[in-house]
Amino acid sequence: MFKNSILNIKVKPYAFARIKGSNDYPHIDGIVFFYKIREGVLVSFQLNGLPVSDDICKKPIFAVHIHNGGSCTGNNTDPFADAMMHYNPNDCAHPYHAGDLPPIFSVDGLGFSVFLINRFSAENIIGKTIIIHSAPDDFTTQPSGNSGTKIACGVISSVY
Repeated sequence: MFKNSILNIKVKPYAFARIKGSNDYPHIDGIVFFYKIREGVLVSFQLNGLPVSDDICKKPIFAVHIHNGGSCTGNNTDPFADAMMHYNPNDCAHPYHAGDLPPIFSVDGLGFSVFLINRFSAENIIGKTIIIHSAPDDFTTQPSGNSGTKIACGVISSVY
């Protein structure tokens, strides 16, 4: 039993990001909500259009990171180059960057995740970007976990 039930919170999101896929992944669409609660930030992902695989042993898993940049624009080699590097205000090694988040598991192109984190405040991530990568984060390789290319992006905005 939770001491104070996180599951029964009745607060409005403080921030959100609308996720859109790159030109190579135009079907990716979704939303991320960030809720301020006493224990930290409750994060909720809802994604669709993620890549799928018929191989039962290779169902897609996607790394997710908050990045420092404030734009989901880029160039020919990196569609979201302006998202810049991982959000890492304390100069921690990967996977301890403030912007290192749990992965998203795809179920027939759908992704859903809810988790609690206290590595950042909801206020501190306004204007930053959230990136979905093509591969799972290995939680070891520096600086970004060998997480593949950036396939989707959203700018984190305040709800207020």
